[in-house]
Amino acid sequence: MKRSTKYVGLDVHQATVVASVREESGRVIARNIMPTDATVLVEFFRGMRGTIYVAFEEGTQAQWLHDLLVPVVHQVIVCDRRGQSTEGNKGDKLDADALSDLLRQGALRSVYHGSPDRAALKELARTYQNLVEDSTRVMLRLKALFRARGIRTPGRKVYATKQRATWLAQLGERGVRFRATALFAELEVLKSLRPMAKAAMLAEAKKDPAWTILCSIPFLGPVRVSLLLATLQTPWRFRTKRQLWAYAGFAVVTRETAQYAMDGGRPVRRRRQPMTRGLNRNHNRVVKDVLKGAATAAATRSGPLKDWYQGRLTRGMREELARVTLARKLAALMLRLWKTGERYDPAKLTEQAH
Repeated sequence: MKRSTKYVGLDVHQATVVASVREESGRVIARNIMPTDATVLVEFFRGMRGTIYVAFEEGTQAQWLHDLLVPVVHQVIVCDRRGQSTEGNKGDKLDADALSDLLRQGALRSVYHGSPDRAALKELARTYQNLVEDSTRVMLRLKALFRARGIRTPGRKVYATKQRATWLAQLGERGVRFRATALFAELEVLKSLRPMAKAAMLAEAKKDPAWTILCSIPFLGPVRVSLLLATLQTPWRFRTKRQLWAYAGFAVVTRETAQYAMDGGRPVRRRRQPMTRGLNRNHNRVVKDVLKGAATAAATRSGPLKDWYQGRLTRGMREELARVTLARKLAALMLRLWKTGERYDPAKLTEQAH
């Protein structure tokens, strides 16, 4: 290939990778099907000359492929196209062609895949989250099993080891009793693994310089701070607090139409409020859960944040809107302190949250 700017779209699968290469004019100059192998992919891109831009969709192999190609090409863009409408036929080559064309047009928005120094914390946090989710799932299945047979299971007594024989004795059918025994055994294994995963996650998170800064913020405890560090990784991803609000699912979606009218032959913007359509749905669920949990705790326990929350209610703001506003304030406060390196100071609450 001649030395020129090239735009490469990759359709990545477990066994193969389909590549579509375009030049600046938009013409496809090459298509290739390769095994999903590090050596083959690196050799493919090193065989190109010129400035190489690469794009592929977010997925299971995205982080691995991003780290593999960053030293080899000029720029790597990992994009998330879920939810976008598609027309016509679908196929691996067609998907790769579409990605290379959108990359050439500059129409792709990248998903953050930096901070390799926090890769260990990210994996440890994911392990802890998976164990918590699996434990919750098993506990719900146990309660559903008893409820389906008219046996009430109030509180957490059904999970106690000492009373397990009593609960199993209430299940008359042999198959159901075996299933409950298997679920109890699975729960015991998960309960033994959770403290180990939590301790490993916290130990890794404490190595981060931002640990003491974020832990100084009220209602951001060790687990919440660890999850934030593992998920956000760096505050410099977000230029302003509004970008963080959108990432956390706290951005207000608005709809406007017929925004201008003609006045004396000149377009004039109409003075009317845009229609709101709730909060954005494309967000990071971990960050939203952490900030919502912190805001809920702050709204119910005494302190400067509760006083600020009560002030919004006194001014006539609805309770659910005041809680969202409090979560946004916590997000802005976290971002500001993380960037500046300051500690939380309740006397500067309003100043530090801007």
